[in-house]
Amino acid sequence: MEDALKKIRWPVRTERLSLRRVTSDDVEALWRYRQLAEVTQWITAGPESLEDFRAMFIAKDYPLKDLAVELDTGQGTELIGTVMLNIVDGWGQSEIAQHGKGVEGNLGWSFDPAYGGKGYATEAVRAAIGLCFGPLGLHRVTAECFAANEPSWRLMERLGMRKEFYGRKDSLHRNGEWMDSMAYALLAEEWTDSTSC
Repeated sequence: MEDALKKIRWPVRTERLSLRRVTSDDVEALWRYRQLAEVTQWITAGPESLEDFRAMFIAKDYPLKDLAVELDTGQGTELIGTVMLNIVDGWGQSEIAQHGKGVEGNLGWSFDPAYGGKGYATEAVRAAIGLCFGPLGLHRVTAECFAANEPSWRLMERLGMRKEFYGRKDSLHRNGEWMDSMAYALLAEEWTDSTSC
């Protein structure tokens, strides 16, 4: 798989944050907040130990698609979250399917709750969308969440994303419960953010 994120000049800076590619050196900082119950309940994978998380991090393609979000504390930077930016193919009829390769970005995120309520997640995800529709030249971005994860879908709505899907008990949570899900999307032509990245 081509590493499309190599097209970006890292780090990408916003008003208060910087985004960069995650590395294996970030594993312990990520684990610090990803092990918290209020975070683990919504993320895709919830390993039970740092060693399990490290093994998963190495085995999966986190470095290919996850961006570390760092806050400048005035005494250095603090890793406060990640934004996943997974570039995927759009659907196309077989005769033209090759034109739909790598045109869509799927976003996801997790943030340290200690930094919640300050707009950092909105700022970071807005920057990721700017990358999608700017230097990456994507056609569309999507994001999904459990419907019960209100902070996540509220973030999508704050960023102007449109709800396209509400699934009734279509997503199995690690607690064994079938939960509702939601999917949001945004087209390049709908993006009105003037922030350049």
